[in-house]
Amino acid sequence: MSAVVAQEERRAVDSRVVLGIVAVAVLLSSLDLFIVNVALPRIAEDFSGARISGLSWVLNAYSIVYAALLVPAGRLGDRNGNKATFLAGLGIFVLGSALCAVAWNTGALVSFRVAQAAGAALLTPSSLGLLLAATPADKRATAVRLWVAFGGLGAALGPVIGGVLVEFDWRWVFLVNVPLGIIAILVGIRLLPKPAGHGGALPDGVGALMLIAAVASLILAVVKGPDWGWGSAGVIGAFAATVIFAIAFVVSSRRHHSPVVDPGLLRVPNFALMLGNSLLFNVAFAGMLLSAVLWMQNVWGWSALKTGLAIAPGPLLVPIVAVSAGKLIARVGAGPVLALGGLSFAGGIAWWAQAVTLHPNYAAGLLGGMLLTGIGVGLTMPTGVAAGTAGLPPQQFATGSAVLSMARQIGMAVGVAVLVAALGSPAGPGATLDAFHRGWYVIVAGAVAAGVLGLAARLPKPTTHSR
Repeated sequence: MSAVVAQEERRAVDSRVVLGIVAVAVLLSSLDLFIVNVALPRIAEDFSGARISGLSWVLNAYSIVYAALLVPAGRLGDRNGNKATFLAGLGIFVLGSALCAVAWNTGALVSFRVAQAAGAALLTPSSLGLLLAATPADKRATAVRLWVAFGGLGAALGPVIGGVLVEFDWRWVFLVNVPLGIIAILVGIRLLPKPAGHGGALPDGVGALMLIAAVASLILAVVKGPDWGWGSAGVIGAFAATVIFAIAFVVSSRRHHSPVVDPGLLRVPNFALMLGNSLLFNVAFAGMLLSAVLWMQNVWGWSALKTGLAIAPGPLLVPIVAVSAGKLIARVGAGPVLALGGLSFAGGIAWWAQAVTLHPNYAAGLLGGMLLTGIGVGLTMPTGVAAGTAGLPPQQFATGSAVLSMARQIGMAVGVAVLVAALGSPAGPGATLDAFHRGWYVIVAGAVAAGVLGLAARLPKPTTHSR
């Protein structure tokens, strides 16, 4: 798209209108993830006491497929036009949500979650592509922070809404997406801008499949390690498959004219750093969320609603901190903000490891850590996305944001798997507390590593010049 056409598009459609429409989709995709976390214990009861190691695939299948398809989906948006890609993705997500609501066992639910993930992968990068195309260059960093903040709002609302809905039936956590998604589609058809795609080659489908297989086999090895034995043929075979699929992914990416990850993106300032930061931070983030749900419902015996309300204070801070982070970045730079975010998150989890006891005491045990993790997420996630996308050319907005989102989702899948492996199957209250301590200290290590890596980002303040 030429600069003149882009300017006409921005004049024709207010970026605030675009933000309002795409925010609904971003909110739903984020909301759904956090709702499902709260619903897992109830789903286990309904599916004849399914084990958490099996049900973790309800989360991980979504994250893995979402991660692997994000970049091809971003390329489709850049190639064919982000409006059509966004609306198609939202439609598939709504259909997948309806199917999840009628799932009859774990296998069916996991399969339908894959459909949801495919839709979410299509809509996520195209939503940011639409927003950035409709926003002047000097306001794009703010637009990115707002876009990320709506994801944080989904994290805040998810546990509470999920807790309420699960009290009636866990299936409502999926049905809630249907009417909201349909409304967003109808409004989007009329009001979203229609920036032209730049054409080009179709994305590397084989590479995307190899990435799915590599991540899935890695997760399988980590999740099943405690059950099968780390030296068992199954676990060793899964790790070997991970290496083989990863090599196949690299080979396919190098040979294909439209690879999943364009090597040129890695040369964009801060981009490679933000990939690493996002991966490590979301390993910690996913472990934090699932551990909190499992602790409150399975150890303290709290209801899904009470658990959701207990989680909410941390995520509620995310959009507030995310919007405020812009001023802090302007003063000290993106690197220190990312480091502070990682350390704040790690401090919250360390708080839990020291203060949480088998006897329920929310104010002294969980609340302080929950607030610190919320601050950490609000400082880290939007800053990382803004820093990673600041140097992207306009024709790679959707693709670049998709690569960053891919790293985030892979990190979340690994985080769930690592937590499940760390917890194992403890027998007795004392062993349970020790198991959660192991999991929490692994999370602390991931958050600290993310903060140290983020410190290297060099973005003194959000860019104010046009390209």
